[in-house]
Amino acid sequence: MSRRPLIASQIVALLGSAAAYGLLAYATPRPAFGQLLLLFAAAFGGYAWLLHRPLPVRSGLLAALLLRLLWLPALPALSDDYHRFRWDGALVAAGQNPYRARPDELAGPAAARAAAPSSPLAALYPRMNSPHYYSVYPPVCQAIFGAASWLFPSNERGFVLMLRLVLLAAEAGTALLLLALLRHFGLAAEKGFLYLLNPLVIVELTGNLHFEALLICGLLAALWALARGRRGLSAAALALSIGAKLLPLLLLPLLLRRLGWQAFLKYAALVAGGLLLLFIPFLTTELVQNVGRSLDLYFHKFEFNASLYYLARAIGYQLSGYNEIAHIGTGLGVLAVVWLAAVIRLEKQPTLRTLPAAALAALTGYYLLATTVHPWYLTPLVALSVLTRWRFAVVWSGAAVLSYGAYRSAVYAENLALVALEYAVVLTVLGWEIWHRKRASAAL
Repeated sequence: MSRRPLIASQIVALLGSAAAYGLLAYATPRPAFGQLLLLFAAAFGGYAWLLHRPLPVRSGLLAALLLRLLWLPALPALSDDYHRFRWDGALVAAGQNPYRARPDELAGPAAARAAAPSSPLAALYPRMNSPHYYSVYPPVCQAIFGAASWLFPSNERGFVLMLRLVLLAAEAGTALLLLALLRHFGLAAEKGFLYLLNPLVIVELTGNLHFEALLICGLLAALWALARGRRGLSAAALALSIGAKLLPLLLLPLLLRRLGWQAFLKYAALVAGGLLLLFIPFLTTELVQNVGRSLDLYFHKFEFNASLYYLARAIGYQLSGYNEIAHIGTGLGVLAVVWLAAVIRLEKQPTLRTLPAAALAALTGYYLLATTVHPWYLTPLVALSVLTRWRFAVVWSGAAVLSYGAYRSAVYAENLALVALEYAVVLTVLGWEIWHRKRASAAL
């Protein structure tokens, strides 16, 4: 690895980024959208410069670590999801199943009259953003929540610190896996900084405690093991990734043409077996039903920072006079399945080398058709783009901060002009990349 010294502009970019992250972590409440936008732009500017003037690999890895460690003692300021993490963790630590009841059934107004006012659940209940929904966090997350709650049952900062250390360990694993995969595919190690220094990744995963960090680490581990011919290990890693976030289930069919039917069925069986082992501690008759109810709400009630869905919603209002999300969500879900089938069918030469690009295409289509696209959902796209020639996901990771304009006041209200601006930028870049590659291919 190169030992060349840092130049002045790189040092300035790093120090500017560190200052921006420090202010984001400790001095930027979520309603302060103007300040958030300015600091994120500063961090992204430093990131862009460091991509233009790449750091030596060792210096870049150290910088990626230090920029994450800045957040270590901070409470998440831009997301309140960690209150639900504490709720589920308290149930797990007490030996209860977090999938069996909604928070409002345990500590809502009716339940509170029969509960001790000082109970941990009663104190957490008013701080959650999802008291009326069953938990959707898979078993790997629940185990981590439970362990953190067992260690720090009433210490919020200690709980957050434990989760952050787990996510930092996952990010360290991701760094090693990216370097190994880049080396395996004959790509420059510096490309790893597309992900490792990305502001959205740092802010949302380390800062706001989103468990896409585990998803990404497990997904890359599965790809690395496949590249080394260790299919059993790959299946176990993919099961752990799905056990942290369900999203990688969408990518499993991409292995069909790469492995062949017989090998694919064995691989899928190993993944299913691994998932069964992970879910066994929580397995009840209500598990599938209650998780299914929350997933149904995700597709048929929740809406945030969407693209095609908002266009379809506007048309629905014109035709019927009310929000047709129940029908539109189902239709877009069907289109997502059709899109995945098209990606599988249209691949000309499916190999492990082209798997990241196929996964990137599949997930991009899924998010363009989704009713809800929170900024941290995009971090797997950034990770996959490292192993491809596509860069629209990096642009999207910068534009996605515009979605935080919805939290400028206590009353949640999306600014559709900002949403339109975000997707106009992203789709323009994506369209340019597609046109550029078609033109390059035609010239060969």
